[in-house]
Amino acid sequence: MRIRIVDAFSERPFAGNPAGVVLLDSDAFPADHWLQRVATEVNLSETAFAHPLPQGGDADWALRWLTPAAEVDMCGHATLATAHVLHTTGTATGTVRFRTRSGVLITTADDSGSITMDFPTAPLIPVGVPGAVAEALGAEILSAHDTGPNVGDLLVELADEQSVRALAPDFKALAGRGGRGVVATAPAQDPTAGYDFVSRGFFPYLGIDEDPVTGSAHTALAPFWSARLGRDALVGLQGGARTGFVRTELRGDRTLLTGSAVTVIDGELLATG
Repeated sequence: MRIRIVDAFSERPFAGNPAGVVLLDSDAFPADHWLQRVATEVNLSETAFAHPLPQGGDADWALRWLTPAAEVDMCGHATLATAHVLHTTGTATGTVRFRTRSGVLITTADDSGSITMDFPTAPLIPVGVPGAVAEALGAEILSAHDTGPNVGDLLVELADEQSVRALAPDFKALAGRGGRGVVATAPAQDPTAGYDFVSRGFFPYLGIDEDPVTGSAHTALAPFWSARLGRDALVGLQGGARTGFVRTELRGDRTLLTGSAVTVIDGELLATG
């Protein structure tokens, strides 16, 4: 069984967000405990598992995502990575429909190799600024929003780009709040830098201290910044030590996320059961 490591939301290796991708030959997923063991062994933010579906249905592939500690309801970068593998291996062309916990997600590859994902837009529910989160981040929070059940993050706005870049969170304290994670964001400092906003995502509750580039979080970042900047099409830069770019386009209750990917490891998974 083949397993690949793909750097998503990057045009070059060793950047963006790495994801494991396992394409299964079967028409069903293996046992949950095996999926979790593989994801724990790979030890990346997410490992994606996909198997083909019968023709004529509402989707082409079934897709699941697991962190080293748990299964998640939505993952953008591992979806991008899976679509990338399907296209670069000739397994699929054009549009691919994935059946997931978050419904059917559609990806489309263009001639340049970029892949656009059609995801549900996350709701932005204003909440009081949690003092414990501000303390754990070590930064002043200007506003906070819950992002709904599919994404499950707390989106917090900081004063400026430097404040986001300088974060050094107390991960143990953040893990104690539950939920999926905390995403901190601010506007780009330089409007000519090629991106409109910055973000960093912290998910210690799921065994991931920092996720380099979180595609699903951009389904909340897109409406947040589109409302403030007055444009539906934006570019986000996410990450600390590793960074990547996500192009977003808000379309009402759907958000388009576009990025590139690079396969960096292509190997054989020997423990198949």
